[in-house]
Amino acid sequence: MMMTDRRGFLQGTAWMGLAAVAAGCRINKVCCSGGAPMAGFRVEPIKNVRIGFVGVGSRGTSAFRRLSQFPGVTIAAFCDIDSARMDACRTFLKDKKLPPAREFFGPVAYRDLCQWDGCDVVYACTPWKLHEPVGIAAMECGKHSLLEVPATMTIDGCWNLVETSERTRRHCMMLENCCYGETEMLALNMCRLGLFGTPVYGEAGYLHSGSTNKHKVSEFRAEWYQEHRGNYYPTHGLGPVAQYMNINRGDRFDYLNSMEGASVGELIRRGDPRWNGLNLETYKKYIVGTRNSSLIRTMNGHMIFLDLSCNVPHPYSRINTLQGTHGILMDYPLRIDIEKSPGDGPRSHKGFDEKFTAECREKYRHPLWKKVGEIAKKVGGHGGMDFIMDLRWVYCLQQGLPLDMDVYDLASWSCLCEVTERSQARRGAPEKVPDFTRGAWKTMAPLGIVDVDLAKLVFNDIKSAGAQQTIGDS
Repeated sequence: MMMTDRRGFLQGTAWMGLAAVAAGCRINKVCCSGGAPMAGFRVEPIKNVRIGFVGVGSRGTSAFRRLSQFPGVTIAAFCDIDSARMDACRTFLKDKKLPPAREFFGPVAYRDLCQWDGCDVVYACTPWKLHEPVGIAAMECGKHSLLEVPATMTIDGCWNLVETSERTRRHCMMLENCCYGETEMLALNMCRLGLFGTPVYGEAGYLHSGSTNKHKVSEFRAEWYQEHRGNYYPTHGLGPVAQYMNINRGDRFDYLNSMEGASVGELIRRGDPRWNGLNLETYKKYIVGTRNSSLIRTMNGHMIFLDLSCNVPHPYSRINTLQGTHGILMDYPLRIDIEKSPGDGPRSHKGFDEKFTAECREKYRHPLWKKVGEIAKKVGGHGGMDFIMDLRWVYCLQQGLPLDMDVYDLASWSCLCEVTERSQARRGAPEKVPDFTRGAWKTMAPLGIVDVDLAKLVFNDIKSAGAQQTIGDS
């Protein structure tokens, strides 16, 4: 499929289109999917949602066990390349007196799982580079696909998922659990109530002492760190802030500037004593930076600061800041201030009021967290956010509702892996962010205050559903 920039296409000059491709200009596409837009897309209600799991490692096992407790959900199939993990899942189903699931084993077993007609949804918890092929295979076989983060690492991969979703008319959602965190949903609720005024600036990130800091890096991450720079994990912090600021639903990312610090390999080669005594041959090859920082500007003239630091010590933070025309929310720790009247000045010289923050936290708690928050914490999964994420998409499929996050969100957030890498390679020069909605962002409605009717989910004893604590969270 030929890719050109939009001006090249409109002018109808083939040479210009080819030059754009050669230069790596893959920003805009005309709709060649043969399908239709997926905004607001819904399917007929699926009363019993049959799930096929691809990848049952630590995160996959956690999801497998968590979803087995949901009414109207059947664990229909699972696959992996590790026989011990397969054994553990089989034993779990037997111990819980649940029906056995179809098993697929091997590096490309996901293809057979997708082709099997016994599941409705493919839930992928694989290494990063497998998310896209699993998602494509699932949709091509008529299954809805739910993909772990990032859904793909490239702009082309994002277009592939968008166009396949449009053509097959299947949901393709990224499992961005942080959009369902308690504080993130509090912030979204306050945004929708207009308490911050117009959101004009946000800060998002993923900051903590990650895998390289522990000197334990999975094979697929080690490969990525040796081949790429840029923000390889943008979506955890960015997803919620994008929702606050109505990205793809009234606004969209326009362009960004990205800069990156010295690489891990450079620090080692300079003789940083912290790495002494280790087998450093792999680490010396890392070109990934110790920190990547980007500034995104939206079409409406608002800004988002996006940060990543996983290779040097840092207390865990997703930053999670929202500045509006009437107030501000800053997280880690949570602080809230709202201007009482125009020109009042929100206690600018007194700092944040802890009592006011506590009052806001209680008063404006999101309806979903009010209803199932305590259960979610018992069931587990990153403090309960995984449970609420799964509860919501299951509910939407069972009731025939649109999912909260669509394929355009998936693409807009995931594509920043490549867009940031391209910008930092050009010394922070601006890079355009693709418009995967092809202009539809101008008329798409913002995400509302979503909820669930527990009676429709037929949780006879929902508290008992939380009795089994999931394991293996990462």
